[in-house]
Amino acid sequence: MGLLSRLKEIFTGSQQASEKKPEAVADIKRPVTASKPAKKPEDVKVEQKQDGKNKEDKPVVNKITVGHVHMSGCTGCLVSLADNYAGLFKILDDYADLVYCLTLADVRHIPEMDVALVEGSVCLQDECSVREIKETREKAKVVVALGGCAAYGNITRFCRGGQWNQPQQESFVPIGDLIDVDLYLPSCPPGAEAIRNVCVMAYLLLQGNDDQKALAAAYLKPLMDLAKRGTEACGCDLMVDVINQGLCMGCGTCAASCPVRAITIEYGRPNINRDMCIKCGACYAQCPRSFFNFDVMNQFEGITEAIDGAMGKGGQ
Repeated sequence: MGLLSRLKEIFTGSQQASEKKPEAVADIKRPVTASKPAKKPEDVKVEQKQDGKNKEDKPVVNKITVGHVHMSGCTGCLVSLADNYAGLFKILDDYADLVYCLTLADVRHIPEMDVALVEGSVCLQDECSVREIKETREKAKVVVALGGCAAYGNITRFCRGGQWNQPQQESFVPIGDLIDVDLYLPSCPPGAEAIRNVCVMAYLLLQGNDDQKALAAAYLKPLMDLAKRGTEACGCDLMVDVINQGLCMGCGTCAASCPVRAITIEYGRPNINRDMCIKCGACYAQCPRSFFNFDVMNQFEGITEAIDGAMGKGGQ
């Protein structure tokens, strides 16, 4: 600042304003007095902030516990289970906890569970598999043979050993040959919708009211009857029990369900190529004339409504 400017400020009085300016700045930068530190830990006060939003209210239900036990198979049944997409998340959110699954859950030992979905057949030369399938029976209330390999052996029945990595493993049997199985869900692989329905009905059977338990029992009874029938089912059984008895009505369900196209419809009747049959039992399980169950037929609408109600609109 020059001398003339200094004199001008003295005579015009602007000096006071310029002298007060640092004080105003000092007031702005005045440090805030900090609170005294607490002498004891109990003197520390913690302020709880409220975000003003209510937590999401979820219905509290008694979930069942489900496990997926993998024996000797191609994992196709597990893929089919995952194909439910949003339906699978709905089941895991509201109805079931997945407590064991080597692919999806970090659990190494078979725990106690309500429902065990067993995929694949059992290798008799594999001591671990034999021990685990027996342990599954001991720890699960309901054992489900999931897929053609677990129910009837499927393509593993054709195994004769000699594989490069495990040449000594030459005998594979369905799980029903070693333990008692409560119900079969055959085919190769079972449809995603069929697996979903069995999970929902298992929940209603274990946690539902009396009406829901009766409905679930009616739905599961044909699958329980399949387990009681034994561990043998293929196109030959369909020929002996249905076609040769004059019960076939030519609906084509067997041909549509065969995963290897071993059945064709010729002149209104199924023609079975036994060389192509892989013994999965899908045709016999899907045939409406292989066994009758009026309990299911008369309650079809109620079963459909129960599943749609559990899974949401459209059962998705």
